[in-house]
Amino acid sequence: MVTFRNATAEDLSEIVRMLADDALGRERERYENPLPDSYLKAFESIDADENNELIVACLGEEIIGVQQITFTPHITHQGGWRATIEGVRTASAERGKGIGSKLIQYAIDRAKKRGCHLIQLTTDKQREEALRFYERLGFKATHEGMKMKL
Repeated sequence: MVTFRNATAEDLSEIVRMLADDALGRERERYENPLPDSYLKAFESIDADENNELIVACLGEEIIGVQQITFTPHITHQGGWRATIEGVRTASAERGKGIGSKLIQYAIDRAKKRGCHLIQLTTDKQREEALRFYERLGFKATHEGMKMKL
C-alpha cells in the first residue's frame, strides 16, 4: 500500500535521485554524494514554510515518488487560494503502476482541505507523456504559460 508523508532532510538524496532520473532532469539536477548544499537550503526553506509541502510517496520504507505542493493566496478570485504542484516524479522502477495518479490525487485532496479554489501545474512541453497523463487526470491546458530563466 502506498502511503504519503512530509519529506525529511534524510530523504533528500533519494528525492534528487528521482528528479535526475530522466533526460531533462539529468541536465539540470546534480545527484552527487554528498549533495550540493543548495538542496538542503531549499529543503529547509520549504520545511519552514507552512504554505509549502514536500511530499514523498512510500511503499513500506522505500520512497517511490515525490512532489511539492505550494499554497498561494491571490487577490484574484475574491482573495482565493490556489495550489501549485511542482517536481512530480515517480521512481523509474514504479512507473506505470498508478503511483503518479495517487500523488496527484493526494495533492488535489490537500488543496481541497486547504480551501483552494484551483490547483495548477506546469510541465515541460517536451514531456508529451506527462501532458497526456495530466489531461487524463482532468487538468486542462486553459492558459499559455511563460517562463524566463534568470
